[in-house]
Amino acid sequence: MQTVFSTVLPDVPAAAVIWLALLALAAVVVAALVVRPTRFRSVFGERISEAARPSSIDLAEQSRERARERSRYADEVAVAASRAAVTAERSRADWSAAQDEAEAAWLAYQAAEEDVRRLAAAAALPLPRTARTPAEYADRERWLHRAALDAQWRKEITVQQLSDILGGRGWNPSRHPVEQELLLRRLVRDNLRARQHAASEREQAAWRAAETAAAAARSLREEVFAALHPVAEPQAALSIVGFAGPENTRELPNAEITRELAPVARGRAAVAAY
Repeated sequence: MQTVFSTVLPDVPAAAVIWLALLALAAVVVAALVVRPTRFRSVFGERISEAARPSSIDLAEQSRERARERSRYADEVAVAASRAAVTAERSRADWSAAQDEAEAAWLAYQAAEEDVRRLAAAAALPLPRTARTPAEYADRERWLHRAALDAQWRKEITVQQLSDILGGRGWNPSRHPVEQELLLRRLVRDNLRARQHAASEREQAAWRAAETAAAAARSLREEVFAALHPVAEPQAALSIVGFAGPENTRELPNAEITRELAPVARGRAAVAAY
């Protein structure tokens, strides 16, 4: 035992000095944290931020990957834009044909209206007197049937209207041919007016379809341009929260991202623009 104590006791003062030095160092650190906590936290936050920040190689690889993604997306949208352009061209051709049809229907209606005015003026004059015989009535009936057949052949009256005329439903074959022609031309005028209204509605619908197709094609082209030329704008970088709360948050400098702008169609597109 004397040998053991003689070996250990000389080292006790040195160990005590070491422990006292460590305790003093710990006390100094604790006091520094209490007096100026933000200084040490900012240092720790900067080191953590440096560790979390991607390297230049990672940033370059991410940039190349984003460029490849934008290129693929632009190619897909370009295909859709070309198809939309073909659809817009077809819609414009349909609208042009509908416009020509509406114009032709309007001219036919105007001609029929002029015929009605001319016959109405002629019917206002005294009608020539003819013998009221069965042969005369038969001639008037044949004239009415022939005029109705000619009108139906020209598609000026419907098959149902022709059937009514031939069957005498609502028509009096014994009337004077001038009066019968006036009634027949009025029927033709009413039919052409209805066709003109229908053709005008089809023309308006075709114009709206062509306008929509042109706007879609233009929007897709703008989207292709936006995909190939993204607008870079600054964005707040990753935030590192300190030990005590949000007052220790620091923003990483020079952090930027790219954002693909969605195309927005403004105004009313002309049909010719696609």
